[in-house]
Formats: sequence, C-alpha cells, structure tokens
Amino acid sequence: MSQPFAEVAEAFSRTAEKYDHFAEDHPHLSRLRLRIYNHLIPHLKPGASILELNAGTGIDAVYLAQQGFRVHATDIAPGMLQRLRDKVESLDLQDRVTLQLVSFTELEKVQGGPFDAVFSNLGGLNCIPDLSPVVHSLPALLRPGGLVTWVLMPRVCLWELALVFRGDFKVAFRRLARGGTRSHLEGMHFMIYYFTPSQALSAFGKQFIPLDLEGLCVFAPPAESKNLARQHPRLYRWLSWLDDRLASRAPFHGWGDFFVITLRYSPSQP
Repeated sequence: MSQPFAEVAEAFSRTAEKYDHFAEDHPHLSRLRLRIYNHLIPHLKPGASILELNAGTGIDAVYLAQQGFRVHATDIAPGMLQRLRDKVESLDLQDRVTLQLVSFTELEKVQGGPFDAVFSNLGGLNCIPDLSPVVHSLPALLRPGGLVTWVLMPRVCLWELALVFRGDFKVAFRRLARGGTRSHLEGMHFMIYYFTPSQALSAFGKQFIPLDLEGLCVFAPPAESKNLARQHPRLYRWLSWLDDRLASRAPFHGWGDFFVITLRYSPSQP
C-alpha cells in the first residue's frame, strides 16, 4: 500500500470505535443515511448484490443486508473491518455480508463479482484527486444495467463558508483550495480532494447514464452536527424542509456537506 493510503488506513483504524460511538443516537446522521439509501434501493431488485467501497465499520452494509441485499464490503482500514466483522457475527449476517481488505485503487483484486451495484458513502472516494481510475475498473465489476451510487464531498458547503464570519478562514475556504487540502485524523495526515458534480460526471464515459443527483446537508447542518437536531428541533425541521425541496435543483444539487450521484451502467451505449 502506498504511503498516503497507509496513513489513511491507520487513521481510520484508530478511530473505528469512536466512529461507531459518534453515530449512536444521531438523528441527523440517520436522516442523512436514509436519504442516501433512497437513491440506491429503489433502483435495485430484491436480493441484489452490492459492492461497497470504503465500507468503514459497516453501518451501511448491515442496514442493506437487513433489507435483504447481499453486500461485499471492502475497506483499507483493518480496524474498521474488524468492527464490521463483529457486527456481522453478532447479527448472524454471514450469509449476506462478506468482507475484503482491499483499496478502491486495486479493484481488480475484488472477489465475488459481478455485482448489481457499486456503492460508496460519505466521501470515502475523496481521498484521491481523480475518480477516473476507479471508474475504469467498474465495467469488470458491474452487470449490464448495474448501478453506481456514490456520495462525494463537493467544493461548495454553505455551512463551512459561513465560518468566514467567525474568522475561521482556513476551514471556510478549504474546499476551494487547488490541489486538495491536507487533513489529519488520529495523528495521521493525508490529502482530501473535493469534486463538483461535473467533475464527477466527466470521469464516467457514455456507458454510464446519470439517473439522480442531489446535494446533501445543503441547508441542514453538516453530518458532524449532532446537537442541532436535538436542541433546536423546530429550526432543524425547517432546514431539513428546505433540503427536501431544493437540494435536487440546480445549483443546490452540487452543494452541501456531500452530494449523491447515481448512474446506470449501460455497456450497449455507443
């Protein structure tokens, strides 16, 4: 594993337990995940097979398995996958969830394909400056008509830009920095890169047909906000109402803490 990805793997292994603890009793993050699932699940047949990239501690893999899907969960962080393995065993989901320690930059090593969908949630793919190498691996992994649903971090996040009024210019403008932003987690440092929807779409050829695009947490707070939904429920409901009505429209569909993009693989396209 190259040094940058080795640091990413170590950082997320170290934070695996904290990651699960943070997700507990987090109504805003739960709502965000449900919006993401609504982009993926309606396009899939019952019992469909899903390749998950950057599966983390398996929150999504477990949920999807409990909905009747088969999930091959991959990640580069051993600590994350160990948390997922424990969940799979405790919930008796061994027949629906398989695990593999592999990077999304080495998808030729993925076992068990082809799949009905390739799913990646909450910005795991923002660790590379160009999505094209990952996209080029997809035809060998997807069945014709298969789905790609990725959740990426965009360059425009209103909540972060608003930090300029508090004098926090570094965070306010970090997504606009050319060449990515140096990030740190659990004492490890690595680069994060942000994409516009047009940049993401340009990585896909004509064989991938766009189906859905929606900004996530455009007006509602970022995923890291755990208290606003509980302490100010009326304000939170109003902000969520704005998201529900505007986040799928231009220009908001490419803004937010994240955006979700869904495409259909159609190899018969010229």
